[in-house]
Amino acid sequence: MSDSTRPPAEPAGAVAAPADHPDAPRGQDAGSERWSQAMRDIVGGSAAISVLAVFLALVVGAILIALTDEPVQKASGYLFARPGDMFAAVWDSVSGAYSALFQGSIYNFRRPGFAAGIRPLTETLTFATPLIAAGLGVGLAFRVGMFNIGGRGQMLIAAASAGWVAFAVDLPAGIHLIVAVLAGLVGGALWGGIVGLLKARTGAHEVIVTIMLNFVALYLVSYLLRTPGLLQEPGSSNPQTPPMKPTAVFPDLLGPTYNLHAGFLTVVAATIFVWWLLSRSNLGFQFRAVGENPNAARVAGINVQSVYVSAMLISGGLVGLAGINQVLGTVTTGFGAGIDANIGFDAITVALLGRSRPWGIFFAGVLFGAFKAGGFSMQAAEGVPIDIVLVVQSLIVLFIAAPPLVRAIFRLPTPGTKPRSRPTVVKKEVTAG
Repeated sequence: MSDSTRPPAEPAGAVAAPADHPDAPRGQDAGSERWSQAMRDIVGGSAAISVLAVFLALVVGAILIALTDEPVQKASGYLFARPGDMFAAVWDSVSGAYSALFQGSIYNFRRPGFAAGIRPLTETLTFATPLIAAGLGVGLAFRVGMFNIGGRGQMLIAAASAGWVAFAVDLPAGIHLIVAVLAGLVGGALWGGIVGLLKARTGAHEVIVTIMLNFVALYLVSYLLRTPGLLQEPGSSNPQTPPMKPTAVFPDLLGPTYNLHAGFLTVVAATIFVWWLLSRSNLGFQFRAVGENPNAARVAGINVQSVYVSAMLISGGLVGLAGINQVLGTVTTGFGAGIDANIGFDAITVALLGRSRPWGIFFAGVLFGAFKAGGFSMQAAEGVPIDIVLVVQSLIVLFIAAPPLVRAIFRLPTPGTKPRSRPTVVKKEVTAG
C-alpha cells in the first residue's frame, strides 16, 4: 500500500485504556490502595460508629436542653427583633449544662485543691463499677449468640447470697470478704446457669426465661426480706437486711473521704479475665464459634449445649458481681429489693456501646458512670431535668443499633467495601508509518 492510500496516523497523545489493559500500570499504587482501604475500615468501623453515636446523642441532648430552658424560651419570643439574645441564651444553656456535667463527673474546678477537685471522677468510677461488671456478663452472652436480659434477677440473687454471708456469718477479716464474694458469684452463676440449662435441654428461648426469672428472683428476695430469721433485720418491720459486718466490706481505695472502694479492682480483674477468656482460651474460641454459627460449630465437633450452659454460668457470675459490689461496697448499711437500681438493663446499653468487647465495655461503663454522676450535677447547678440524661443514653442505643444511619449522616464508607474504580488513563506513544 502506497503512502497516499495509507490511512492517516492518529496523533500521539493520551489514550484512555481500561484498568485491565496490558499496557496499564500495575502494582505502582498497591501500597496507597492498601492504606486507603485501611483508613476506610477505621473510619467506618465499629469503634468510630460508637464514638459518633455518643457525639450525635450529645448534640440531640443539647437541642433538648435548649428547648427546655426558660431563658431560651423567653428569648425566642423576640427572635427576629434581637436574634443575638436567642443565640446567647442557647449557648449559655448548653455550655452551662455540659460544663456542669463535666464538673460533676470528671473534675470540679470550683473546689479548692486537686484532692477535692478529683472527687467527681471517683464518683464516676463508683457508679461505673457495677455497670462494667454487668455489662461484661451481658456482652459475653452476646458473643455466644444469647440475649441475657436477666441481669436484675442475677444481681438480686447474688446480692442476697453475698449479703447473707456478710451480715450473718462470723469469719476473720479478709476470709470473710472472700467468702462473701464467692457466695455472690455462685448465686449469680447458678441463676444464669438455669437459663443456659433450659436452653440446652429444652430449647427454651433465653429472653423469655430470663424475663420470668427476673420476677421469680424479685419476689423471692422480697419474701426473704420480709421474713424474720432470713434476710430481714432482727427487730425491724422494714423489708431490709441488717448492715454488713466490717470484715466483709470492700475497703476504701483512696480513703474515707471518697466513695470509691476496692470493688472497682474486681471489675478491672473481671475485664482482663473476659478478654483472656474470649481471645486466648479454647473455651473462648468455642464461645465465638457458637456465636457466629451454632450449626457450623456443631458440625466442627463443638458441644453447643455445653457451651450454652458454660456461657450462662459465667455470664450470670459476672452480672452477679455487680450485685456483690452494690451490697459489699456501695450500700453497706443494709439493702432492699431495689438494690439492683436498674443496672441489669443499663448493662445492655453498656454492652451494645462497647460492641461486646471487654475493654469497649469497660470504657462504655465509665462513660455511663459519668452520665450518672454528672446528671445530678446538671440538675442541681443548671436545673436541667435528669430525664435529659436518660434521653441521651437512649439515643446512644438508637444510633448504635443503626450504623447505616450514622454512616449516612457523616458520609462514612462501609468497612470492607472498595471505592468505585475509574478508567485508568495511560499515555501511549503512537508513531506514524
